[in-house]
Amino acid sequence: MGDERPPQPPGGDAGADGEDAAAQAAPDLLESLRQLGDTGRAGLGAAGDTAKALRSLVAADISLARSALGRALALMGVAIAFGGSAWLLLMATLIVFLSRTLGVPWSLALLLTALLSLAVTAWAGWQAVRYFEHTRMQATRRQLARLGIGELADVTPTPGSPESAREAARRWPPDGPGAGKDERGVDLTPP
Repeated sequence: MGDERPPQPPGGDAGADGEDAAAQAAPDLLESLRQLGDTGRAGLGAAGDTAKALRSLVAADISLARSALGRALALMGVAIAFGGSAWLLLMATLIVFLSRTLGVPWSLALLLTALLSLAVTAWAGWQAVRYFEHTRMQATRRQLARLGIGELADVTPTPGSPESAREAARRWPPDGPGAGKDERGVDLTPP
């Protein structure tokens, strides 16, 4: 009758249970801290990946803008050169052909050559305007606005929103008083 302790499961004693509980709590705390550190590193890695992706987007947008600017300037040069040279060359050649061969009056011959030159000039100008659209860096501006940076931050969805920034840009200008203007009342450039 000397032992007054309650019966224990085989292989254990009361002192060991308290130590086991403390030993199990310590690894759980250390494991939790380790997991917290891993999560922090993963978050930092994701932020780094996001920064790299944004840098790639900006670089691609600048490259596209640079290429589009070159093409737009080249096509504007074509439009100007073609408009000027076509006016002079076609006017001289076609007017002589129309008046001598077909017997068309000089005024009508001048009008026909002018219309042909204007049509080619208008086509080249239209193509230049299409290429100039790429110089606006739309994709970068939408993503920066989504991150809360830039003049469009108030009219684009937040980063956690499932709505596409492109879809929000298609609804431009926004509804409401002062829509499409910054705090000074200056018109915002559409996204």
